[in-house]
Amino acid sequence: MVVREGLARIPAGCAVAGIVDRRRQAMKADGIVTMISLMHDRSNGLGGGFAVYGCYPDMSDYYAFHLFYESSSAQTETEQFMSIYFKVEQKEPIPVRKNGLQKHAPRIWRYFVKPKVSEINEQDLSEEEYIIKTVMSINRDIPGAFVASSGKNMGAFKAVGYPEDVADFYRLEEYQGYLWLAHGRFPTNTPGWWGGAHPFTLLDWSVVHNGEISSYGANRRYLEMFGYHCGLQTDTEAITYLLDLLVRKHRLPLLTALNIFAAPFWEEIGRMDQERQRLWKMLRSVYGSALLNGPFSIIVGCSHGLIAMNDRIKLRPLVAAVNTEKVYVASEEAAIRAVCRQPDKLWTPAGGEPVLAWVEHQTSKHGSSSLCDGLVREVS
Repeated sequence: MVVREGLARIPAGCAVAGIVDRRRQAMKADGIVTMISLMHDRSNGLGGGFAVYGCYPDMSDYYAFHLFYESSSAQTETEQFMSIYFKVEQKEPIPVRKNGLQKHAPRIWRYFVKPKVSEINEQDLSEEEYIIKTVMSINRDIPGAFVASSGKNMGAFKAVGYPEDVADFYRLEEYQGYLWLAHGRFPTNTPGWWGGAHPFTLLDWSVVHNGEISSYGANRRYLEMFGYHCGLQTDTEAITYLLDLLVRKHRLPLLTALNIFAAPFWEEIGRMDQERQRLWKMLRSVYGSALLNGPFSIIVGCSHGLIAMNDRIKLRPLVAAVNTEKVYVASEEAAIRAVCRQPDKLWTPAGGEPVLAWVEHQTSKHGSSSLCDGLVREVS
């Protein structure tokens, strides 16, 4: 069994970082590792992780499942389950380097799969719903098996350890991608264990988070009404699923979903004109259970680009910068300047202000066409 540490509450912070190349040019891991390593003291060795997009170009038509197993029986049961519902093109252990983290490591495997059309038709599900159902079933019903990521041409690499050690463990110098996220964890009131390290993912969404979601209980119960299962013992999991629910399932514009996360206070709504008051009263009534209470800064990755934002009163730090075609976000300005000494533009986003950096040649299904125009800072 994997040792799950960090059960005691230790108030502190975490580190988050992200880089995207808007031209979709592949970047090595050294930049994101430098950024997150500079913020070493913001974590305590109980969790580090990375997400990378564009890392499997030769298998881009397949869903890349990264799996953790706490036992051989969990692996056997999961592989039997997947063989029923998927065509498994390739499976292999994810290559790792012996550097000390392997002492309590689970079995770490990846699978490149496609859903069986006959099963999708029989269950009358979209392909994306089929993948989500699979992820929820594995995490909920197979003891000792956890899905780390399940998107196309992307992957999550996470562990119990400092982020620079996690990067070394997974041999990230062998990967390239057009978007990288990183997280250094300091667990406060949730366990430090491999499945609970960031990023949290679903389909091509990935989320890293600094803060504490005090509304987690309400958020979790709301998600369960729509078939999502929160079983990884960390509030960030709920943020990932809420994004999928609001944007993909309910088809809300991305900016609307983000503003629901950090909705205006009722006092602010009372000062708006009638039309905006009506809109916000409706959104807060319908989606009140999707509001994220508590301090947070989050960075979100998806195949279309990068998103970052704070809570509505900015209780956690977040800095953004642009240099030619690259966009950087991090908990600290120093982390950005470590890899981009003189950015063209650098700023601290306001509370609740989303920063969106979309890659070119993509037509976004997540909101207005303006999301495809490069870097956008919009507040509704």
